[in-house]
Amino acid sequence: MHRLLPDHLSHLPAPTADATAHSGRLGALIRQTIDDAGGWISFARYMDLALHAPGLGYYSAGMHKFGSEGDFVTAPELGPLFGSTLARQAAQILRSGVGDIIEVGAGSGRLARDLLRALAELDCLPQRYCILETSADLRARQQMLLAREAPQIASRVSWLDAMPASIEALVIANEVLDAMPAHIITARNDGIDEVGVTNAADDGFVWQPRAATGAVLEAAQTLPLVPGLTSEISLAARAFVKTLSASLRRGAAILIDYGFPQREYYHPQRSGGTLMCHYRHHAHADPLCLVGLQDITTHVDFSAIADAAIAGGSEVFGYTGQAQFLINCGITDLMAATPAEDTAAYLPLAAQAQTLTSPAEMGELFKVFAFGRGFDGALTGFVRGDRCHAL
Repeated sequence: MHRLLPDHLSHLPAPTADATAHSGRLGALIRQTIDDAGGWISFARYMDLALHAPGLGYYSAGMHKFGSEGDFVTAPELGPLFGSTLARQAAQILRSGVGDIIEVGAGSGRLARDLLRALAELDCLPQRYCILETSADLRARQQMLLAREAPQIASRVSWLDAMPASIEALVIANEVLDAMPAHIITARNDGIDEVGVTNAADDGFVWQPRAATGAVLEAAQTLPLVPGLTSEISLAARAFVKTLSASLRRGAAILIDYGFPQREYYHPQRSGGTLMCHYRHHAHADPLCLVGLQDITTHVDFSAIADAAIAGGSEVFGYTGQAQFLINCGITDLMAATPAEDTAAYLPLAAQAQTLTSPAEMGELFKVFAFGRGFDGALTGFVRGDRCHAL
């Protein structure tokens, strides 16, 4: 019997009996998938099943994922300041004549709630706020939260099963690309391996490399890889952005995630790649355990994302750190609107601002990237500190 927590992770909180049984069911599905594929699957396929298998994957099953009681905290979970600041950028785009907002992967629904509340205060509500959510569980949670906490504007919100073929909207995706399946590659002196997953004798999983082929090899051959370097390539993220770009007839897409330009992503000193797992607010680098119970992420190669946006026919509008973007959008003005003497209101905002903008926390690790078409003039969030030249 495979142990969910191997020795090197024995310090992590032990899963409950129900969680253990759930993980066992997903593990059995993945093992059968590996057998059906001849004994090996790419890590991208493993990651897709671990996160998104219907009813069993981490994002598909009914477990608490966000906030202090979940596995990780996203910017909207800190409080309303992130959404209120982002609303200023959204308002600029909506006032240009773009009527709708589409949020991809809305998590708990808090960002939608905070954006809509702030846009209402700015007298700039979208005609429609559409949420593309593939998880039935998360969709239900979003619907309950919005009905409970924003009933006066919840009627503007609807849910999508797929992205429209033709889009005239502001598209927002916060921490979405990092959860898209990624292939793992290792550079050798004489070639490139793709590192996949095979079944272990104890009902667990083990890594198994083989020579890279097809689209993975083609993508890897364009990268600045040194022998011995192991890293990731997210063909899924590239395809998503290219398709979104081609569908965007008018408007903009704002993608917020942690990542780097390509030369930093594949720097020799980052020889082990960026793969990371999040379980009960503990970060570690073993995705082959706790299957279905932990988030699995990779950083975003924003150079590849920019190339995909351009290939889809869009113009790149900007790329900068989250701190600079939020400062450009007026986070300090929002702070100043609350008197420091009102400590009950001001101190929570100050704590949120510190986490969102500090270089030691989210301020520099997270980047904001925007693209689109049919929009004239600079976006507010990139008027200072734009780093498109680094891509």
